[in-house]
Amino acid sequence: MDYKQVIVVRTDIKMSRGKIAAQVAHASLSAALKAMKERPEWFNIWLALGQKKVVLKVEGEEQLIKLYEEAIKLGLPVALIEDMGLTEIPPGTRTAIGIGPAPSEKIDEITGKLKLLK
Repeated sequence: MDYKQVIVVRTDIKMSRGKIAAQVAHASLSAALKAMKERPEWFNIWLALGQKKVVLKVEGEEQLIKLYEEAIKLGLPVALIEDMGLTEIPPGTRTAIGIGPAPSEKIDEITGKLKLLK
């Protein structure tokens, strides 16, 4: 079985590449820590297999929140990132979610049609 982590980022917010990288890092770490606590078996397998990550995009907050809620319903470890507002965007802006690590097919149920962030 394949395991991965997916990070989904909003593209409707004006963020620099560095800011996007920071939001992706926040989402990845937050979701991984949640998985380590809630689903240690998934976390440990993912860690041993090289920590596969995929970064995808959505066009707005509504789509981001819908994915977040779907991940919760499926019992996946998920973290919603809200920016502190210290640099480029207003405080509380929801920028990204991290899903997993978890079995790839479970994550693909909700993210399989999204496009890669380039």
